[in-house]
Amino acid sequence: QVQLVESGGGLVQAGGSLRLSCAASGRTFSSKVMGWFRQAPGKDREFVAGISWSGGSTYYKDSVKGRFTISRDNAKNMVYLQMNSLKPEDTAVYYCASSTGGGTIYYTSTYNYWGQGTQVTVSS
Repeated sequence: QVQLVESGGGLVQAGGSLRLSCAASGRTFSSKVMGWFRQAPGKDREFVAGISWSGGSTYYKDSVKGRFTISRDNAKNMVYLQMNSLKPEDTAVYYCASSTGGGTIYYTSTYNYWGQGTQVTVSS
């Protein structure tokens, strides 16, 4: 079992920044890939960013490339999402997710552990 707890969400004006954190506990050594997803009201949950176990490979949704940065600190069992130049369309609940198996990093089905989510609201 892996437990994930997100923090760092909040209300920010367009153009502002937020840093989301995800604290992992439990059998964290089994996590191969970590990801951030988001879900806006009435929409499906979508991939935002992903990172390999070593941190050497990162992946991003096209609309956040150049604005968001995912990183991880395995010694602290932490994953981060630095979000800059935020836009109103980034408003959503953001979820941290862990995959202990294989699969495509962009798919929700790849991940078997999820956090409870943290709200990010960007005002115009």
